[in-house]
Amino acid sequence: MIKLKRIKEKEIVPGFFGKFCHGDKMTLAFWEVKKGSSIPEHNHVHEQILFVQSGKFELALEGEKITVKKNELVVIPSNKNHSGIALSDCKLIDVFTPKREEYNN
Repeated sequence: MIKLKRIKEKEIVPGFFGKFCHGDKMTLAFWEVKKGSSIPEHNHVHEQILFVQSGKFELALEGEKITVKKNELVVIPSNKNHSGIALSDCKLIDVFTPKREEYNN
């Protein structure tokens, strides 16, 4: 068993504070994001599912912007360009497969 409060938090980009749990083939990320913080457009081999636990997050996926709100989720396919900005303070959960080695604790 792992207690979330015992996982060391990392600021991956300014305003994005993450805690990460890794399996053999996947990563689960718990984010606290400050309002106005943004992640620039990027892509990766990982398939990603984004869940908004609280707040509002604007996601641009292949240039199409959508607002993702509390209890909503989005599937981001592998190698698709995406970026985002926190429209409010947010708590987000991401699932990545394969495992995000660069997020190792």
